[in-house]
Amino acid sequence: MDHSATPTVVVLGSVNMDLVTTTTRRPALGETVLGSGFATVTGGKGANQAIAAARSGARVRFLGAVGDDAFGTTLRTTLDDAGVDTTLLRTVSGPSGVATIVVDSAGENSIIVVAGANGQVTDLTEDEFAAIEAADILLCQLEIPLETVAAAAHRARAAGTLVALNPSPVQSLPADLWADTELAIVNSLEYEQFSSPLGQVAHVVRTLGSGGALYRGDDGAELSVDGLAVDVVDTTGAGDAFAGALVARWSHGPAAALNWANTAGALATTRLGAAAAIPGRQQIAASLADVR
Repeated sequence: MDHSATPTVVVLGSVNMDLVTTTTRRPALGETVLGSGFATVTGGKGANQAIAAARSGARVRFLGAVGDDAFGTTLRTTLDDAGVDTTLLRTVSGPSGVATIVVDSAGENSIIVVAGANGQVTDLTEDEFAAIEAADILLCQLEIPLETVAAAAHRARAAGTLVALNPSPVQSLPADLWADTELAIVNSLEYEQFSSPLGQVAHVVRTLGSGGALYRGDDGAELSVDGLAVDVVDTTGAGDAFAGALVARWSHGPAAALNWANTAGALATTRLGAAAAIPGRQQIAASLADVR
């Protein structure tokens, strides 16, 4: 990929309406606590990563599904407003995906996800496959049916499209999917769960939360970046901000991409919500300039 060119990224994944409640502390089993705030914000790993990639300068097309409810209309509009191409985003019968999120005063969260329309992405059309094959990068997660992710990755790899996988939420994955994955983006838990198959992946990026991030290439290259000191408000979606920013800057090389993504992920924790908190190019660049 030409460093000077704007990469084309297809994101295949979930889009949810996040129902976010803030409270001093998260309730224990059977306990009721008083909340201090409530908001509805666009989320879902796929949508978050698509918005992050677009805000970092990539041309982004999103593949997935929303329901024919009011949430679906809002979700599509939010993606459009972020500069994400939604011409192939499906509207299906039934509710959109939702996530109920509780955020405590330390910015830590607990999340319950209901798949809704995301669960209906059980196959891909030829138009969707064509978009994948024409892209520089395909970015996937695991909040839609696994068979669809595997099929997309296989077609992408065959066409020379780089396959980037964020294997979350953790589940058993087929060997073929790992074989088609060139770039894996994992947190520490996922790194431990997938330690064996990750050894087969050409590029592995491991996020460490406030500790920064690590990179390992199949050529033996290893890189690390330290975490940034920020005032954490909400960690929801920080990993997604990192993943989207990483693929948007991947053509600049692992070192530059890792640094950029690490900054994006840190800045995403300084505001409430997932997609709403994802920083843009100017904010990321300014933060990097301050660090230097």
